[in-house]
Amino acid sequence: MFKNVIVKSPGKSYVNGLTTSNLGKPDYDRLLAQHAAYVEALKKCGVEVTHLPASEEFPDSTFVEDTAVLTPGFAVISNPGADSRNGEIAEMERVLKGFYKELYTIDAPGTLDGGDVLQADDRFYIGISVRTNQEGAMQLKGILESEGYKATIVPLKEFFHLKTGIAYLGNNLIVAAGEFVEHPDFSHYEKIIVSREDEYSANCIMVNGYVLIPKEFEATKFKIEQAGYKTIELDMSEFQKQDGGLSCLSLRF
Repeated sequence: MFKNVIVKSPGKSYVNGLTTSNLGKPDYDRLLAQHAAYVEALKKCGVEVTHLPASEEFPDSTFVEDTAVLTPGFAVISNPGADSRNGEIAEMERVLKGFYKELYTIDAPGTLDGGDVLQADDRFYIGISVRTNQEGAMQLKGILESEGYKATIVPLKEFFHLKTGIAYLGNNLIVAAGEFVEHPDFSHYEKIIVSREDEYSANCIMVNGYVLIPKEFEATKFKIEQAGYKTIELDMSEFQKQDGGLSCLSLRF
């Protein structure tokens, strides 16, 4: 069960942030409404929300997941792979010191985005991507294993971040798309398979019995509900334009 969630309001500079998509420029007013709905959905899940103000100097900083990896006992401050995002970790470290006594850091030349880290019970999967390099992945693996967790490094072939294409719902069940459907590292899990045209919906999050999913992906919603989960649908159009998904917008612990 998660007790706390950290989110951060998007600033006006968000519309000029990093993206690989060709979905157009975000609508800022609609973006704020979508973020507010996201926060309300988290509150419905029974968590205490720490809501940080916007930082105009960091256009992508609403995607707080990339700044840290959190466990019940300790936090790891990441080292984001995009130079323009590296300064985001200073604020997050200050915030997390209010929740954790034990903090680790990922140090250069290692880079690590939290979006490349998936926890499934006592095992973590660490993706190597355009934002997370081998050195950063190995540093995190060493930290996790020193604390009694297991860790597997997964080089990515298709997806931007590991969690772009996979989510863990508990009970040995994953939501998987693309390269993860037949990936040997995930062969022992039960799977909800997401079609290629619905890949965006593979980035969903389980929060205290609810699964938050992006709106308008009825096939994915149906499969998750058939597996016995309650869903909350959220419009994510303005975040999708900047390569963002549901997991990106919060740190859950």
